[in-house]
Amino acid sequence: MAMTRRATAHDLAAITDIYNEAILNTVATFDTGTKTIKEQKKWFNSHDSQHPVLVAEQDSVVVGWASLSKWSDRCAYSSTAEVSLYVKHDYRGKGIGKTLLKALIQTGENAGIHTAIARITEGNEASISLFRQEGFENVGVMKEVGRKFDRLLDVFILQKIFESKSK
Repeated sequence: MAMTRRATAHDLAAITDIYNEAILNTVATFDTGTKTIKEQKKWFNSHDSQHPVLVAEQDSVVVGWASLSKWSDRCAYSSTAEVSLYVKHDYRGKGIGKTLLKALIQTGENAGIHTAIARITEGNEASISLFRQEGFENVGVMKEVGRKFDRLLDVFILQKIFESKSK
């Protein structure tokens, strides 16, 4: 069984490997070129106590990660965050994504996040199902907004309003 915890800088190599695997093999991200640890360090350092990065570990190996990132730099969006969640290929379908998402939701609620938004690319039915199970609602579809692997792709927008302390 996987356990979750806050990520540290020591996790950056594993986080980067998992993300690069998704970049090269999935439409879960619209990044098309792999990231370096230096690039990921800048991304990691942009997170704070309200916008955490979590990792899932199994047998002392980081097998997934999730984050809440600022939705916008505009002050009125300060309690809105975007969810990212990635699980290492060989560990998908084993409940790790669900464990990470539940932990991220709890962490977000405790940090005063009011609403979380997930952008999920068409064809990612498992991710859409996971997010819906955790209370995210479909609030829209952006048609043909990304091109990856020679295909124009739609992106579903899902949202969860937390029972946070920031109301």
